[in-house]
Amino acid sequence: MIGHEVVLEQSPQRIISLVPSQTELLYDLGLGERVAGITKFCIHPESWLRSKTRIGGTKTVNIDKVAALQPDLIIANKEENTKEDIERLRAIAPVWTSDILNLEDSLEMILRIGALTQTAIKAQEIADNIRRDFNPDHMQLLKDQRVAYFIWYNPLMAAGSHTFLHDILTRLGFENVFSTMSRYPQTQWQELQALAPDYVLLSSEPFPFKEKHLLEFSEKLPNARILLVDGELFSWYGSRLQHSLAYFKKIFAPNLSH
Repeated sequence: MIGHEVVLEQSPQRIISLVPSQTELLYDLGLGERVAGITKFCIHPESWLRSKTRIGGTKTVNIDKVAALQPDLIIANKEENTKEDIERLRAIAPVWTSDILNLEDSLEMILRIGALTQTAIKAQEIADNIRRDFNPDHMQLLKDQRVAYFIWYNPLMAAGSHTFLHDILTRLGFENVFSTMSRYPQTQWQELQALAPDYVLLSSEPFPFKEKHLLEFSEKLPNARILLVDGELFSWYGSRLQHSLAYFKKIFAPNLSH
């Protein structure tokens, strides 16, 4: 995790989460009433989206709303939240900020949040479940298959190296055709056609790819398998990872013989 080590004298009672996947983790850790505020993108659990105070978006945090909630811990993420917001929020309460580039980072985050919130036993259980599922014996579903994973449509943006998504794709056995490019490179149809991926995965988030986009990709790349995929199960790096392996097996099962 990054800088500004957070040491709490007592277990936090008014937590604000600025990250959807970490909000869901707080729920699964059983923190319930101890979570005071979440973002408008924290859609899981639905009951929290309806009942918790919303403090803006992940990159548009309403600092005044946060201050009014009088938090004693704020949980953020380097990629999802802005440096400016995090720095301003530190004047209100301790801010613990994750930096997730791979599965090991996500497991460390789960355990650290468990320690901070005194839910270490449950956090360890969740981490153990994920580590078991992501054992290479379970995860290597595809071999010698080249993939492009898209997160945005206009412009076309894919997952490159130094991302959590790249780590997950690699663990599945894929070769990421954008692995020579860092973070989330933009591309053009001509370049994509030249890269000739065997699979193209169109994520449900942050851009909500639909059937019409699948048809367009199929026309441009007639030899590739184009799939609409649940972005949450690929990129949410909290407790939702406990459900990812079953999903991966379901969507890739028809093609496991290739």
